[in-house]
Amino acid sequence: MPREAELLNAVDVYFRGLYSCDVRLLDEVFHPASSLFDVDEGVVTVDPYPAWREVVANRTSPASVGQERAEEILVVDWLSDAAAVVRVRLRVLDSIFVDHLSFVDGPDGWQIVSKVWHLESTV
Repeated sequence: MPREAELLNAVDVYFRGLYSCDVRLLDEVFHPASSLFDVDEGVVTVDPYPAWREVVANRTSPASVGQERAEEILVVDWLSDAAAVVRVRLRVLDSIFVDHLSFVDGPDGWQIVSKVWHLESTV
């Protein structure tokens, strides 16, 4: 499978994991030491992946309420053959998010090592 296809497959695992709140899928694509970042009203919030994973595991999934999948890849920026940043937009329940996902291709395949996210709007 070409490099880009492998990376885009990892992005799809991310989308499917969030749509179904399936933390087993998210475990496949997040490096265990990764962190998630957000800034709201000048305050930077940092969540280690295991803490955010628990939040996802305990929330209502878009799939369970019949929400249509709404996600798009906006930009893929290759840093090297083994590192890329992917900017995506997706809907999770009533929120539209834009995420910057930093991926590296290591022994476990393409994994997210950091996520910077922004709540773009609510519907």
